[in-house]
Amino acid sequence: MKVEIYVEGTSDKYAMEALLSQLIEEKLQQGIRIDFFPVKGINNDRGGHAKKDLLTKTPIKAVNIIRDKPSTIVVIMPDLYPKNIVFEHETIQELENGILNNFNQVLESKQIHDNRLRERLRVFCFKHDLEALILAAESELRSVLGVNSLSVRWTIPVEDQNHNVPPKNIVEEIFIRCGNKYKETVDAQRILAIATYQNIAEQCPQAFRPFVEFLENL
Repeated sequence: MKVEIYVEGTSDKYAMEALLSQLIEEKLQQGIRIDFFPVKGINNDRGGHAKKDLLTKTPIKAVNIIRDKPSTIVVIMPDLYPKNIVFEHETIQELENGILNNFNQVLESKQIHDNRLRERLRVFCFKHDLEALILAAESELRSVLGVNSLSVRWTIPVEDQNHNVPPKNIVEEIFIRCGNKYKETVDAQRILAIATYQNIAEQCPQAFRPFVEFLENL
C-alpha cells in the first residue's frame, strides 16, 4: 500500500517527515509507504496560491491516481487558514466538505461511478496552520531558541487560535522577541524533529490527532 499526502508547501513536507519519522518507518516495515508532496503556488511557497492549487488541482490529480493505482490512498491536507479560499469555509468540516465536493465533481465529469474510489480519498488539515504544532511543542521551541521562557502567550488548546491571529503569526512574534527571524522551511523541521508526535497529537485533538490516528490504523 502507498499513501500520498499532498500539503501546501515544502515546509509542511519537511516538518511532517521529521515529526512522523518513527511512524513512517514503522509503516514502511509493514509494507505501507507514506510520502508527502508539496503543492507549490505561484510564489513557490505556502500561502494563498498554494492553498488554491491544493483545493482545485489536487482533487483532479487524486481522481487519476486513485483510478490508476488501486493500492494507493490519497490524502489532501491544506491549512485551514486563510478562510474562504476557492469556496466558503471557516471550519474543518466546511473545508473537508468543499474538497470532497470538488473531488465528486471530477468523478462525475469523468463519468466514474465507482464508490470505492471515494473511499481512498481522505481529507485532513492543519488548524489553522502547521505552526499550531510548533506551539504544541513549546519545550522544543524554547530549546531551539535557547531560552528558558517565552514572553508571547497564546490560546490553549493551540488549535483554538483564530483566523485573525493564526499560529504562524504567533510563532513569528516569538522568534522576533528572541532576536531571530522565523524561517519556516528550516525552523519548523528543526523544532518538530525533536518533538514526539504522540505528545503533539495529544495537544492537537481537533485536526492533527485524527490524521495521526488515520496513519496509525493503516
